[in-house]
Amino acid sequence: MKAVVNRIIPFSSVDGPGNRTAVFLQGCNINCKYCHNPETRRLCISCGACVAQCPAGALSLGENGRVNWTQNSCVQCDACIHVCPHDSSPRVREMTPEEVYDCVKKQIPFIRGISVSGGECMLWPDFLKELFKLAKKDNLSCLIDSNGTIPFWDYPELVECSDGMMLDIKAFDGDAHRRITDEGNDTVLKNAAYLAELGKLEEVRAVIVPELYNGEESIRAIGAYLAPYRSIREIRIKLIAYRPMGVREEYSHYTVPSPEFLRHLADILREMGFQDIIII
Repeated sequence: MKAVVNRIIPFSSVDGPGNRTAVFLQGCNINCKYCHNPETRRLCISCGACVAQCPAGALSLGENGRVNWTQNSCVQCDACIHVCPHDSSPRVREMTPEEVYDCVKKQIPFIRGISVSGGECMLWPDFLKELFKLAKKDNLSCLIDSNGTIPFWDYPELVECSDGMMLDIKAFDGDAHRRITDEGNDTVLKNAAYLAELGKLEEVRAVIVPELYNGEESIRAIGAYLAPYRSIREIRIKLIAYRPMGVREEYSHYTVPSPEFLRHLADILREMGFQDIIII
């Protein structure tokens, strides 16, 4: 069993509570206009466009026609990502859960747990389950960072061995969500309720992009939707300001919301009783 791994960050303080190792899997099933990691969206098809553009000679075409990446030669200049016509990256590895966990356990005892993101990591549910089983043997907590479009209720064993899910709600309104991602949000909202009822909804994230949707309207609706579940478990809400860094050029023109507007949204949530609110 293998998954395509984009990168592993040994120590992260922004991918869940405490110090964690963050694992990013390759591939996504939606098209967020403000995606800050667009190179994680698609699997490499070995078109070869990046090979000649690599200044370090870290990329080559193998006899099987696949692009090979020599990690030790790579200088992380991102030239391959910038020239890729498919929103992908050749700097990935096919890894088993055991291979990924070998990278994770080097950080013990300096981490509280692991968080797996993407792309969309729920495209690899069986891989996640096996990775989390390994982590649980060392008493590490296991979190999933997901866009919520894949039904968690179809994977009860994975939900059981996970400590929580960090769920994106791009917009509460279905039409706005489709405008942002090209997909509706029925499953996203059902996932939020399903996980909240189980006490597994660790965090909800919303990227605020004024031109794409009504942020205040959406945050009020998200708060009203989740407020009844606070008696089961306090739900952290993270308000994330859109920033143009890293996004695709055609989506880099949106306005960065002001700190005052983000604080206004946080105040709305506090009035609804939410206590754990983070602005970034």
